[in-house]
Amino acid sequence: MSAAAAASLLKDASLLKTKSYVNGEWVEAKSGKQFTVENIDPATGEEVAKCPEFDAQDTELAINAANDAFQSFRKVSPQERSRLLRRWYDLMVENAEDIAKIITLENGKALTDARGETTYAANFFKWFSEEAPRIYGDVIQPSAPNCRVVTVREPIGVCGLIAPWNFPAAMITRKVGPALAAGCTVVVKAPTETPLTALALAELAHRAGIPKGVVNVITAFDNTPLVGKVLTTNPIVKKVSFTGSTPVGKILMNQSSSTLKKLSFELGGNAPFIVFEDADLDTAVQHLIGCKFRVAGQTCVCANRIFVHSSIYEEFVKRVVDVVKTFQVGNGLDSKTTHGPLIHSRAVAKVDEHVQDAISKGARLLHGGKRLPLGPNFYDLTVLADVTPEMQVFREETFGPVAAFFKFDTEEEVVALANDADVGLAGYFFSKDNSRCWRVAEALQVGMVGVNVGAISDVAIPFGGVKESGFGREGSKYGVDEYLTTKMIMTGI
Repeated sequence: MSAAAAASLLKDASLLKTKSYVNGEWVEAKSGKQFTVENIDPATGEEVAKCPEFDAQDTELAINAANDAFQSFRKVSPQERSRLLRRWYDLMVENAEDIAKIITLENGKALTDARGETTYAANFFKWFSEEAPRIYGDVIQPSAPNCRVVTVREPIGVCGLIAPWNFPAAMITRKVGPALAAGCTVVVKAPTETPLTALALAELAHRAGIPKGVVNVITAFDNTPLVGKVLTTNPIVKKVSFTGSTPVGKILMNQSSSTLKKLSFELGGNAPFIVFEDADLDTAVQHLIGCKFRVAGQTCVCANRIFVHSSIYEEFVKRVVDVVKTFQVGNGLDSKTTHGPLIHSRAVAKVDEHVQDAISKGARLLHGGKRLPLGPNFYDLTVLADVTPEMQVFREETFGPVAAFFKFDTEEEVVALANDADVGLAGYFFSKDNSRCWRVAEALQVGMVGVNVGAISDVAIPFGGVKESGFGREGSKYGVDEYLTTKMIMTGI
């Protein structure tokens, strides 16, 4: 699909930007180098656009622009910051269908999923527009009776935000929203695979009247590690927020130590999904399907290890297979498509490796388990039964459309299996026993627990994990805290 053809799908073709956005202007890299957006379109593999290949110098210019803007933006009233975010939200709502189509064009997800993401993404701007005027300090009585203490919350400064490709709109708005609410300025490193969504958001920021330099969106492909290093080592940048893999998070954390930046990292997951013998099976099946196969399993909180009590195991697995058989994999823009392609061929290779490893070690293949002849990035929705902890799908996050079922007999056994992971982002379980619900929720070593629910993402929740899934929280009332510092002021009276 050509750039012209892609633009023709949009009501407002001017949203399809191919330059980086720095200091309120659309710019090329100083070197003039560009990279081809390799995943446009994941369903066809055809090129739609080229974007600037930013290097260290380009990145430093964006940081300097953000720093210049911070000197004035930090003094903008919370009410005005709220108004700006609300205007950005309104523009996202007005252009929601075009944003969704851009997401599908470069990410591949079904258009229905892209529409849902667009709404979710916009709501972060709405939420944090309402949080901006509610950043409070405290009054404290110190031990000295002739003194008084107050605390004030101040914006931390320039923030480097590094976003992933699987939710190319929502993972940006979830970071930018609280940063601007706090009074910070940002340099957003657009996802290598999905830069056009990020640039469309920048265009709407421009239209919303966000002051120049407050929001900067930069692109790179081969230079991505170099850009990340500049963001993590430049002393002007006071905060880095990263969503991505645990190995990359460790690299960025090590680099950030050189200037002791404030960090919030949302890293890999390996979510357990537990179905106890007393669960409502219809409800559990419904929620598992959404939790496991949303965006073809390419979410950090999707069910990766599905544990089902032995007494209901066969019946539950059969019900899941019956539902999976009704789905249609195809081009995300096709109205009949329920699930689109994976992001690229490397993702397909990893999924197939996990499937073949499980089968070779005794797992039963009940559905799928193969590449589809629709294109290089398509893999069939797959169901594996009788999976064991010796298989890769237990130890590693698959990040693809594979439902791997494990059998268990006791609560103690399944909690131990669920916690047998280096990461701890999300976990889910289904049971009608109220005592068990509290007991297991507290026992699971994860940052977020879904009890009788498989969809936990919401602007109002504190999103984040424990162990090697990272630290810090995004969204909710806690999200703004990540972009603030607390200053104590003591006065004598």
